[in-house]
Amino acid sequence: MLKVGITGNIGSGKTTVCKVFEVLGIPVFYADEAAKKVMIEDTGLIAGIKEAFGDESYFADGNLNRKHIGGIVFNDKQQLEKLNALVHPATFRAFDIWVEKQTHAPYVLKEAAILFESGSYKKCDRSILVAAPLDARIARVMQRDGVTADEVKAREARQYPQEKKMELANDIIVNDDTQLVIPQVLKLHEMYLQLATNK
Repeated sequence: MLKVGITGNIGSGKTTVCKVFEVLGIPVFYADEAAKKVMIEDTGLIAGIKEAFGDESYFADGNLNRKHIGGIVFNDKQQLEKLNALVHPATFRAFDIWVEKQTHAPYVLKEAAILFESGSYKKCDRSILVAAPLDARIARVMQRDGVTADEVKAREARQYPQEKKMELANDIIVNDDTQLVIPQVLKLHEMYLQLATNK
């Protein structure tokens, strides 16, 4: 099965691009959603989080105490890295299990905000970066989330710069409001179908 990773910095429009691939019949694995799921379903991960951050990391009903964990990791890079070191492998496992079930698709997409930062792009055959100018991305997120430009920039600062991701990505979709996205997706779709046939 051909595995294609897709990412983009905040406000790039990667979710919109994923929806186009889904219309073409390509299944998309949303890593951030999967990470939230494994944190309350993967028993090994739950045990690891409790050991690292205390039993109060979970409520009695099994739900994650986000406020408790957020308070620990939000301003402490080492603690955040510790949490990521627990969550990322569990999310990778969830992706592998999910891929096994996608028997009718020619290839699959893995959407992840930190595809490059987490190293998960190495487990994909190709990677796509959805790129857009910073000012356009800031404007989109301000409108979408009702936040200030400074808040968007703070979130942006926690990701690799777009330029670095451009060097790492195999394929780039430009979503700058001047170029049409769908023809770019269709072109890549054709290429991935070819690659999947030859795999």
